[in-house]
Amino acid sequence: MQQGRKKNIDKDKRQILLNAIGEIIHEKRMEAGKGILLHSYEYDISSSSLSLIEKGIRDPQITTLWKVVNSLDMSFPEFINLLCKKLPADFKMTDD
Repeated sequence: MQQGRKKNIDKDKRQILLNAIGEIIHEKRMEAGKGILLHSYEYDISSSSLSLIEKGIRDPQITTLWKVVNSLDMSFPEFINLLCKKLPADFKMTDD
């Protein structure tokens, strides 16, 4: 068995990713014309969690992210496509 070194996630890159996720969610929620409290209430999402995700502070679980994306009337692949466009072209979470 070949042993390779563990690849660490760069903290700066992690923050870039979280910020991009938050920006997309915030932009889409604002396009829908909903305040954070109303939106979170209507879709049974914690307003504090949604706020922290939008600010790039909280790293959402995939199930939470999926729920938020669906609440914005988007498919998950559509969200991922927007996310890929928002990130730098050569973005990778790990260093080679």
